[in-house]
Amino acid sequence: MDSFLGSGTTAAVAHKMGRRYIGIEMGNHAYTHCKTRLDSVIAGTDLLGITKAQNWQGGGGYRFYEVAPTLINKDPFDEYVINGAYDADMLAAAVALHEGFRYQPDSSLFWKQSVGNESSYLFVTTRHLNSIYLDSIKDTMEEGEYLIIACRSFDSGLDKAYGNITVKKIPQMLLDRCEFGKTDYNLNIVHPPVYDDEAEEEEQDE
Repeated sequence: MDSFLGSGTTAAVAHKMGRRYIGIEMGNHAYTHCKTRLDSVIAGTDLLGITKAQNWQGGGGYRFYEVAPTLINKDPFDEYVINGAYDADMLAAAVALHEGFRYQPDSSLFWKQSVGNESSYLFVTTRHLNSIYLDSIKDTMEEGEYLIIACRSFDSGLDKAYGNITVKKIPQMLLDRCEFGKTDYNLNIVHPPVYDDEAEEEEQDE
């Protein structure tokens, strides 16, 4: 793993040697240098470094991930709110991940949105929860099933209405788990790495 991938040399060498690798980079550099480099390695057009020694002809692939925007922000009144950048599906998947559930929507019952085990479920909704809506869900639950409902808000007392249904407000249930309200992921590195030219990096690798 190279947490300061730079021009992508570490990943390029690992790929040509048939090794698994993880590379991390911040900002546009990940696109202009790292991704471009790996694309050329896969295409077989990257001729630098150990290409000749490994008789590299190209091939393979990689997965490219981006860090998601912060899930919870503060509004002008200093209250925690859900980031507007998240649509309903993104929000449900993100909350499921934080709560240890697997996002796997059921085709017949909408509230079986994420699965914890055989009888444990998580349902995330952006609507306000009232007693009529909650009762309609309870009527479709079988004995032994347990449900957590994460919502924006709910009527007073609904969190104690049923023993097998737990009702929580989304922002509050997540605040103790992660750091929210960040607009960037600056690591405050005192001496940030300096990226040399690709040719110089390849000479070092050899």
